[in-house]
Amino acid sequence: MEATTKLVIFKNRRVRRAIFQNEWWFSVVDVIKALTDSDRASAYWTAMKARVKDESNFQLSTICRQLKLESSDGKTYETDCADTEGILRIIQSIPSPKAEPFKRWLAKVGYEHVQEIENPELATKRTRLLYKLKGYSDNWIEKRMRGIAIREELTDEWKNRGADDQRDYEILTAEISKATFGITPLDYKKLKGLKRENLRDHMNDFELIFTMLGERSTTEIHRQEESKGVLKLKSDANRGGKIAGVARKELEKELGGSVVSRENYLSNTKKLKLVR
Repeated sequence: MEATTKLVIFKNRRVRRAIFQNEWWFSVVDVIKALTDSDRASAYWTAMKARVKDESNFQLSTICRQLKLESSDGKTYETDCADTEGILRIIQSIPSPKAEPFKRWLAKVGYEHVQEIENPELATKRTRLLYKLKGYSDNWIEKRMRGIAIREELTDEWKNRGADDQRDYEILTAEISKATFGITPLDYKKLKGLKRENLRDHMNDFELIFTMLGERSTTEIHRQEESKGVLKLKSDANRGGKIAGVARKELEKELGGSVVSRENYLSNTKKLKLVR
């Protein structure tokens, strides 16, 4: 099942969660790790399901759904998840002094999305605040937020025009990137020394600007030509990326250097180095 995923932190433990049917669903094994500090959370979960079934004839798996979450290796896997009510039921079977503070924490983070549905501006404000707390400049944040909006507009077009899944999105994104920068997102991350990090969070001003130009151009081509199907979308993506690629090359002639940079936010945690 497709889901929009985010990470939250409880007592320095990462808990993956996903938006599914307008609710937060939390990774069960992550919750177990957070409450027990176990290095074998999957085994703990298996044993707990068997114990609860023997004791009460109730199957905990019935309150879970398998959602695709990103693992530590950067790949996505089907993962047992439960909503807020389900997690509360599960932690009843986990003897832990952290149970009560976890319940309070769960109530807070589980309600965030409900608030954001009622007032979408809250999600934008939270995102801006997170970037600000990480030390990004206001000018960079403005470009990043605009880039997020342009990206969402493009993926909405892809979804409506025949791109079926995340793999299609990756193919189309790579097509734009190759035409814009001469490099795929995967190789771009390697160039910057990134692993699981979001590539766009480590781009400088010009990299963000040309990424936006390539994606916005692609969106407009889709609309002008009423494109349908992945093959046509891929052709459009190449054309949209080339528009940005031509502009990038012209700028590089003026600057006497490449826009594509090895610099990333991790290289200086206090201040993102931007190429002017």
